[in-house]
Amino acid sequence: MDARFLDFPLHIDGSGRTAATDTDDHVRDLIHQVLFTAPGERVNRPDFGCGLKQLVFMPNSDALAASTQQLVQGALLRWLEELIVVEAVNVQATDSSLEVTVTYTRRDTGARHQDLFQREVAQ
Repeated sequence: MDARFLDFPLHIDGSGRTAATDTDDHVRDLIHQVLFTAPGERVNRPDFGCGLKQLVFMPNSDALAASTQQLVQGALLRWLEELIVVEAVNVQATDSSLEVTVTYTRRDTGARHQDLFQREVAQ
């Protein structure tokens, strides 16, 4: 039987209980949290996250794209190294929308995943 974790974001399911999720979705939720949490946002872990949302409004360039990919890969490596092997990261900013595609392999199962993470960034 697959492990059960609290779903992110925290919410109540149809039966009135705290919603739970499986391991694949839990790992995806963890990646989402690393990507879109700004350093300083968490009181007990002020260095958690990668500050990706701040980069949306910087001028677009090849150098920015390369540094953003390195920033994301470094943050995922730091916070989720025990769970995943990051193979590739692709970051695209369009208007006020941020799209990040992460290709990774789960260490426990060897299963390869490619997930798209999107976020509208308030201006």
